[in-house]
Amino acid sequence: MNGIPVLTAEGDCIARAWENALVTLYKSGCDVKTQYDKPEDPPSKDATMIVTIRDPLAEPMIHRDFPGGFEELQEYVMEVCEGIKDHCVRDPDDPDDTRWEYTYHQRLFGYDVPGGEPIDQIEQLCRDLAEAPFTRRAQAITWKVWEDNTCYDPACLQSIWCRITEEPKGRVLSMNVRFRSNDAYKAAFMNMFALAQLQRMIAERVTELSGKPVVPGRYCHIADSFHIYGSNLAEFKARLLGAIEKRTFDQRTMRYEDVREIMEEARPAILEKARKMARTE
Repeated sequence: MNGIPVLTAEGDCIARAWENALVTLYKSGCDVKTQYDKPEDPPSKDATMIVTIRDPLAEPMIHRDFPGGFEELQEYVMEVCEGIKDHCVRDPDDPDDTRWEYTYHQRLFGYDVPGGEPIDQIEQLCRDLAEAPFTRRAQAITWKVWEDNTCYDPACLQSIWCRITEEPKGRVLSMNVRFRSNDAYKAAFMNMFALAQLQRMIAERVTELSGKPVVPGRYCHIADSFHIYGSNLAEFKARLLGAIEKRTFDQRTMRYEDVREIMEEARPAILEKARKMARTE
């Protein structure tokens, strides 16, 4: 390979596609140092990765070895899809404001432009698709050139693009997402899970606007830098690769439907936690 390798992985569901992508990255990714390494850290495994999930809502959706728990996963879905932490985004005009640079929900549903009103890009995307399902312009972006080129922690997710096709089973919404940087082991599973929920929401909204049923189709996850940090390689090998050696795929995964009630029951505590997040978060 002349440069960073371009790798592909796929799966019938999120859990299988994420696992396949990690194994492919570990076997075929290149070794690259990062800006966050300590002197003793080994290089990261890195590649440009294209992951195709043929049915992002198919079971089993959840991989038991993703680094997190049910409440963390539910909290992240609510952060991305409902904006429960949008109040934590800093005021760019206040140099003393040390809150977050962004949330994905704020960038997608309330994109701020200097001198203008916030733009709900997802609503506009849905309206565009309801009017012209075949449009190539139904997208939402996160990057703000006037802020993100120089800020400390710029957005990793860069864009969402959707299109509807007529299939034998009906109207199908395909979605592409692109990350400039994606922590394959520590973050990508939750990214995929939450964005699949957003894909479902978009399909439902287009159905509402058009009066014609639309269902989620394939999900394509594109990462310019899909990486496992060197500092996490030992844990990754012991936890995920170790699980592949010792357990069947069914034993490594679980159905979302089987834990949905547990995750939903965590909503009040998650909302209260979000409300209490300090201005200096």
